[in-house]
Amino acid sequence: MNPIDLLFQRLRTKGKKAFIPFITAGDPDLKATELLIPKLVDSGASLIEIGFPYSDPIADGAVIQASYTRALDHGLRIDEIFSSIARMKPNLLNCPLVAMVSYSLVQHRGAVSFIAQACEAGFAGAIVPDLPVEESAELSRLCADRDFKLIQLVTPTTPRDRAVQIARSSTGFLYCVSVTGITGERDQLPHELLDQIAWLRRQTELPICVGFGISKPEHVHMLRDVADGVIVGSALVRKLEQANNRPLDEVTQDICTLVRTLSTALE
Repeated sequence: MNPIDLLFQRLRTKGKKAFIPFITAGDPDLKATELLIPKLVDSGASLIEIGFPYSDPIADGAVIQASYTRALDHGLRIDEIFSSIARMKPNLLNCPLVAMVSYSLVQHRGAVSFIAQACEAGFAGAIVPDLPVEESAELSRLCADRDFKLIQLVTPTTPRDRAVQIARSSTGFLYCVSVTGITGERDQLPHELLDQIAWLRRQTELPICVGFGISKPEHVHMLRDVADGVIVGSALVRKLEQANNRPLDEVTQDICTLVRTLSTALE
C-alpha cells in the first residue's frame, strides 16, 4: 500500500490528524534541506511536501517565490533533489514525502521518467498545481501504474461540478485551498472554509487536508475537528530566509519550535 494511504489509515485509527510542513528543496542549499527534513519529522511532521524550485510562480506568494529563486541561483538541478531525497529517505521512518512540482518540469523530463525517478528516490506522490483536471488523465494513469499518488487541489472559487471532478480524480488526499489567491500567511482564515470542507466531505472519502495561509495555533484549532490534516509552508519558509545571516542550527531550531507548536495544536 502507498505510504500516504498507510499514514492516513494509521492516523484515523488513532483519532489523529496530519501535520504537513512544506519546504523548498535546496533553500538555502541541499545540505540544509537534508539537515532540516529529519528534524521536521522529529518535531511532529506526519508528511512533508518538498517544493521543486521553478522560475515561473504558479500560486506561490512572495515568500515561496523568493525561496525558489535562492535555490535556483545556486544552480539546483532536479537530479540533485532526487539524489538528496534518496540519501535521507531511509531515516524518515513512516513519514511520506510528496513533491510539489510544476507540470512543466514533469513534461520536460518526461512523465514516465519523472515518476520513476520520484518513486526510486522515495517520494510517495506529487502535487502538480498547474495541471488542470481536464488534462490530467494521462498523468493520473501513469501515476496509478506505479501506485504514486497524484494529489489535486480545490480552491474557494472552483465551481462545484468541477470540484466533484477533481475530488474523484485526486488520490492520496484532496488538497483544499483555504483562501482565494496565492500562498502566504494570513491573520484569519475565512469562516466559509468550514462549509467548504463539510461539502467536500460529502463528495469524497479521501482525506481532506487544508493549506494556504495557515501559520498560527488558532488556525489549526479552527480546522482540527473538520480536516484530516493541515499544510504549513510560508510561515516555515520565511524563517528559513534568515539562514543567510544567522547560523543554520539556530534557524532550524526556530522552525522546529514552530512545527512543534502547530502540530501540538492538532491534538
